[in-house]
Amino acid sequence: MMTPRLKLAFVDDHPAMLRGLISVFEDYAEYQVIATAATADGALEIVQHEAPDVIFLDLSMPGDVFGTIKLIASGHTATRVIIYTAFSSTESAVRAMDMGAIGFVLKGGPMAELTEALRSVVSNELYISRQFASNVLSGLRERSKRREINDAVRLNLREKQIVAHLFEAKTNKEIAHHLNLSEKTIKHYMSGLMQKLKARNRVEVVIAARRQQEAQRSGATQ
Repeated sequence: MMTPRLKLAFVDDHPAMLRGLISVFEDYAEYQVIATAATADGALEIVQHEAPDVIFLDLSMPGDVFGTIKLIASGHTATRVIIYTAFSSTESAVRAMDMGAIGFVLKGGPMAELTEALRSVVSNELYISRQFASNVLSGLRERSKRREINDAVRLNLREKQIVAHLFEAKTNKEIAHHLNLSEKTIKHYMSGLMQKLKARNRVEVVIAARRQQEAQRSGATQ
């Protein structure tokens, strides 16, 4: 039996680019270009009505491209997203991957990269243009670290208010007065803070909260 041809779609707002891509893949028996579009909305219509196996998206075309990537990746289709763009921003590449793209190919590279990317993503493997890969992978690691920091401990508004007073070395009674709460309520919040921050006393709460703030600031600047 013959292996089914891989159904491809290309979305780019440059007609010459679309024509070039179609002509390239016409030479491959294993691929079939089934649709093209020029906008992010057009990409969604293709996925909904044509269900390509892989869709190539440009980042600089009209519409909410990142939102489109997320909708495609989180939808009920099996369509995989490869970004094919001249926009070589590490931040944009990381964001595209976060939204669900599993391939990122820079325009201007060898056309063989497109077929390499196809083979990778069809096997559910990440593909990034070689000259860009180290930057993007580093960005993905940093994003993961920042998420770990942010997800590690989430303090609610009242807890943050109490921590701010702890930084000023205020007693439970003083904090209760400033926040117009009972001292018993402050003690309840302190117990919760010690549990969240894995602290044994109010001094360790202050130290742990300070470290968390510094880590979050450090992560935000990277």
